[in-house]
Amino acid sequence: MKKFLIAINIMLWSIVCVQLAHAETKQPAKSKPAVVKKEVKKHKKFEGTKVPDAPAKKSVPAKKK
Repeated sequence: MKKFLIAINIMLWSIVCVQLAHAETKQPAKSKPAVVKKEVKKHKKFEGTKVPDAPAKKSVPAKKK
């Protein structure tokens, strides 16, 4: 009978420990700081003005061996 009580005691304490280990904390989650979005300048088309073309990409000449 003594061994049975010891076994039940060990089982109960192991269940309690597992429950405590997986319990949720009551601390509020820290929120991330707000990200500041940068405004992208866009060319407005006015009557009689041309929309500028995108700048041409520079091509890299092939290396000679």
